Amino acid sequence: MKQDKAIVVFSGGQDSTTCLFWAKDRFKEVEAVTFDYGQRHALEIECAKEIAEELGIKHHILDMSLLNQLAPNALTRESMEVAEGEEGELPSTFVPGRNLLFLSFAGVLASQVGAKHLVTGVCETDFSGYPDCRDVFIKSLNVTLNLSMDDNFVIHTPLMWLDKAETWELADQHGALSFVREKTLTCYNGIKADGCGECPACKLRNKGLEQYLEAKKTEEL
Repeated sequence: MKQDKAIVVFSGGQDSTTCLFWAKDRFKEVEAVTFDYGQRHALEIECAKEIAEELGIKHHILDMSLLNQLAPNALTRESMEVAEGEEGELPSTFVPGRNLLFLSFAGVLASQVGAKHLVTGVCETDFSGYPDCRDVFIKSLNVTLNLSMDDNFVIHTPLMWLDKAETWELADQHGALSFVREKTLTCYNGIKADGCGECPACKLRNKGLEQYLEAKKTEEL
């Protein structure tokens, strides 16, 4: 039996689109929320719009430009190089406070539209060390949201313990493998589908896809 209503934090990328399909199969009603925080590629928001429209999902776009002002990073500044973290440092793509703010505002939106469930694609397995993708943070925030609004939200993290190959498998289980591969934008250089193949996001995504397709092929033999 499907539960009532969920809000999916949605960027138009592989992870959040997989979560969108996961939510569609689990909840009676699903809405998506995308945050405009001055991303380098406006195409990311357009991609999210297109996917929501194609799937018939009500789509909210919220202005979070203040985050851009407060937390300059490689996702919002073309002058900053996309670089993986070295010697324990976080990658240049880390946006301080992003998931804290996104999920908090998603909670406010949920309270206005009568949703009790929030869905996010954060993952502690392939998370580049981002502290706001950890399970302990999500559990803590869930308690804080409920106390702050005197409500009973549940934050769902379908990808929390999955690596990228398993995330592709989850998309396939929901009949969305080709959709996610062809219509999402994960690439830091703003190229849809398989992307540039060179940035850290593309390398992670494409390696996971290769691993999943190889495992699937082996199973079918």
